[in-house]
Amino acid sequence: MKLLEKGPGFKSGLSDLPKYLGGSTIGAGVVSTIFGCTGPCLVTIAAANAAGFTLADTVTWVFGIYVFGGLLGAILALYYKVPISGAFSIPGATLMGAALAGYTFNEAAGAFVIAGVIVLIIGFTGLIGKIMKFLPLEIVMAMVAGAMMKFGSGIITNTVADYVVCGAAVLAFLILPRVSKKIPGVLAALVVGVVVAVAMGRFSGDMGEIAWIGPRIVAPKFNGSLILSCSIPLAALVMGAENAQAMGVLKTEGYSVPANTMTIASGIGGIVSGLFGAHNANIAGPMTAICASSDAGPKEGRYVASVVNGITFALFGVFAVYAISFVSFVPTSLVSVLAGLAMINVLISALKSAFSTGRFRIGAFFAFCTGLSGISILNIGCAFWALVIGVVVSLICESGDFKAAKAEAAAE
Repeated sequence: MKLLEKGPGFKSGLSDLPKYLGGSTIGAGVVSTIFGCTGPCLVTIAAANAAGFTLADTVTWVFGIYVFGGLLGAILALYYKVPISGAFSIPGATLMGAALAGYTFNEAAGAFVIAGVIVLIIGFTGLIGKIMKFLPLEIVMAMVAGAMMKFGSGIITNTVADYVVCGAAVLAFLILPRVSKKIPGVLAALVVGVVVAVAMGRFSGDMGEIAWIGPRIVAPKFNGSLILSCSIPLAALVMGAENAQAMGVLKTEGYSVPANTMTIASGIGGIVSGLFGAHNANIAGPMTAICASSDAGPKEGRYVASVVNGITFALFGVFAVYAISFVSFVPTSLVSVLAGLAMINVLISALKSAFSTGRFRIGAFFAFCTGLSGISILNIGCAFWALVIGVVVSLICESGDFKAAKAEAAAE
């Protein structure tokens, strides 16, 4: 097995770029950017706020995930002429709020760097298959669903507490996409919620007073407890969910997938973004799905959609301070509801992945409940314990599922 798969090369990708740069590829690229820069950004901002980070910390975090994630996708798409889009782990962002509470931003950067190192090492050694035999995707996704469920319940609790602003946003999310499929639900909720907040005099701030804040390199500080509760679950998500989803989409569309390169690139992206206080910049499943779809035009030219997505992502990251400051002006209840709405599809997908296969059900249930509990043992957060408890329970109660999964993998 070659360490890095060979592709057509940058010269070929760049020379064919003008040929395929048109309405379909630009449209798909922009749609994926709108998706990635609305709900997922709100989730990241909410996580930073929950962790108690400053505006400057949040700006460099958002810069790192969008700039390096965007560049990662654009570079791979150009080299392989395959619609590989880069961004960051959205479920990973949801885990960070609770996992990082009580730790410094430098310790967070250290945990993010270690997550990237873990992904990189596994990419170099090709151990991903062996690891996933002992850490089933069902248990990983059950952990994600449990830890993220507070975003779902937050939709209800915040709407009850602030029924005018949040209620209007939820109704917009439910109704406007049915009027026109071109209107993203979260974007509709954001616009309507802000309009209602302004009308009620609850929009507190002046966009004209916002000053640009640049990113900064963060000296990582390594904390053993945070590495266990943050780095390991984050690395598992990048490899077991994000990369696996993107690879599955590309295979379905008939592309030759540079799997090893995608894993190694995600590890490098995680290390580089970590030095800016940002969690893993990696291959993005949802954005890759949008750019690889038939809506992006002829199969051989869809890679251009990922290039457009990558460039626009990077631009958003550079000017992220304006989006972050804007969000700080709206009611916190609305931000929480928008973050929850953005997580609906991710939550449903996580629950489906956890329980639809019929395997590791008891282990996945315990992992889900552990993630939902929010427990911390020995200063190590619930995400780590959810994985450990889920695997141990499955080893005790469902050892046959491990054997079946091993036999299936050997047959492929």
